[in-house]
Amino acid sequence: MKPGLHVMPRFDDRWSFLYLEHGRMEQEAASLAFCGKEGVAQLPLNQVGLLQLGPGTSVTHAAMKALMDNGSLVCWTGEGGARLYAHGASGNRSSRRLLRQAALFCNEETRIQVIRRMYQKRFPDPLPESVTLDQVRGMEGARVRAAYQEAARRYGIAWERRAYDPGQWDHADPVNRALSTANALLYGLCHAAILAAGYSPAIGFIHTGKMLSFVYDIADFYKTETSIPAAFQAAQAVSEVEARVRLACRELFHEKAVMQRCLPDIAEVLDAGDDLGADAEESEGRIVSLADGTPVGGLPRERQCPGAGRTVGAGGEQV
Repeated sequence: MKPGLHVMPRFDDRWSFLYLEHGRMEQEAASLAFCGKEGVAQLPLNQVGLLQLGPGTSVTHAAMKALMDNGSLVCWTGEGGARLYAHGASGNRSSRRLLRQAALFCNEETRIQVIRRMYQKRFPDPLPESVTLDQVRGMEGARVRAAYQEAARRYGIAWERRAYDPGQWDHADPVNRALSTANALLYGLCHAAILAAGYSPAIGFIHTGKMLSFVYDIADFYKTETSIPAAFQAAQAVSEVEARVRLACRELFHEKAVMQRCLPDIAEVLDAGDDLGADAEESEGRIVSLADGTPVGGLPRERQCPGAGRTVGAGGEQV
């Protein structure tokens, strides 16, 4: 990597996710503005890794372009981010990591090696070579069931089994709804990391056949320490479970440094060494983010929303 090139992608020091609903996303001169019923919220673009747009939201073409240039993953979700309906692509300008991922998948020997490394990350002790993949899968199932039981005991929740029907969301008990919500948030975070680094979310190794197979592979590294305890913690109260689990996930994602660990963990299981930087090919032609001059901070509310399709200038005037 040439001296002076920045590490790519810039991911681990961003917010894990930001959820918005009932408003309109507009481009501002050096950032974005979300126009809601309470006014205008300034969005520090360079802080957003995953932007979830809930019900009642719209976004301008210019705002979407700015988000894509900034490498932010945009998802259209159900209320509270509990369901994923669609997403916009993001990532870097090179295919070299995707090609490596595909090559590892297409070779049976290297694919098995990746699968073993993925499982190894979940256990404290090395896996003996004599242990078959079916045996490891059985060990993993036991580990996850034990995590459910431990979380249920810790938070005093009655637990039977994992049961979720996306077509009958309200029929599930609070803890199962909380688990589905927490997992959706974790998937979104891992999805953003995978796309930011230039990998394919569809080329999984343990999970296969789905457009998010690799997302599920990577998210499984963190479930027992993030989404599972967050869900059981939130399910202590039966009301506003989805809102409570979002807050619990934010805290645990930060506490467990999931965003800092995600890309190195992917490189480790794909045996990519320290391949976390950008080379000259990737940097050439990359658009400088509109957010380079955006200060880090909260979302102050100010000014009135501009008219539909209008862009706000640096001083607040419509242009």
